[in-house]
Amino acid sequence: MAIFLTKDSKVIVQGMTGATGMKHTKLMLADGTNIVGGVNPRKAGTSVDFDGTSVPVFGSVAEAIEKTGADVSVVFVPPAFAKAAVVEAIDAEIGLAVVITEGIAVHDSAAFWAHAVSKGNKTRIIGPNCPGLITPGQSNAGIIPGDITKPGRIGLVSKSGTLTYQMMYELRDLGFSSAVGIGGDPVIGTTHIDALQAFEADPETDLIVMIGEIGGDAEERAADYIAKNVTKPVVGYVAGFTAPEGKTMGHAGAIVSGSSGTAQAKKEALEAAGVKVGKTPTETAKLAREILAA
Repeated sequence: MAIFLTKDSKVIVQGMTGATGMKHTKLMLADGTNIVGGVNPRKAGTSVDFDGTSVPVFGSVAEAIEKTGADVSVVFVPPAFAKAAVVEAIDAEIGLAVVITEGIAVHDSAAFWAHAVSKGNKTRIIGPNCPGLITPGQSNAGIIPGDITKPGRIGLVSKSGTLTYQMMYELRDLGFSSAVGIGGDPVIGTTHIDALQAFEADPETDLIVMIGEIGGDAEERAADYIAKNVTKPVVGYVAGFTAPEGKTMGHAGAIVSGSSGTAQAKKEALEAAGVKVGKTPTETAKLAREILAA
């Protein structure tokens, strides 16, 4: 079982013929991802060989869906052209668009998110500025290393790519049902709450690990949702306890203003909802182990 991505997912890569797209398409194929095509209007009708696997290039997302039945797109298009690429995926009504690209202007992200809503939310957006998602042993859509964990019964949702990898490695012996990196920009598609809802409904996820960071109120809203709707144990970590006020830290959304958005405030909100929160990623992993062993 998994959320959003399974072994049956048919994946296309927008921007596959660029250097980053080529590199990560090769890695995704090595992880068993069913990549059925790439999209580049200038190279339509050609194909790219990845260690003996020939992947066709289509002129549009709509053509790729028509020819292959694709239901997932991973977007590696440069920031200036990313909005058009995501809008194209939405207009083609692909089920899932995983937007890896970093540095997309916030108003562009807001525009394609609003476009998805106007089209009836037929396309789930993950990202932008995210590592994507992986269902170990089944499929990998993005840049998460596929060799740091195995299938298991922990669900992971994280704002931070690096902390996604660390948590997966810390709990590699237990394994994950799915791990979702939602990104840390101010405007994102899939939220902590969306992932929590999906993991709660997944019969093969026994425990959820949620990683947040300073800035905004997403973690506080997630805490409220957990208190009212989540019956499975949740373990949390909030990055940024030592971040100075008023400084943007790493992600564009990670900025503290006064008492709003601080790691301490988020920790307190999560703990009030019954979430055990670690002070470090390693302590968080230890809490998860203790709960699963109980």
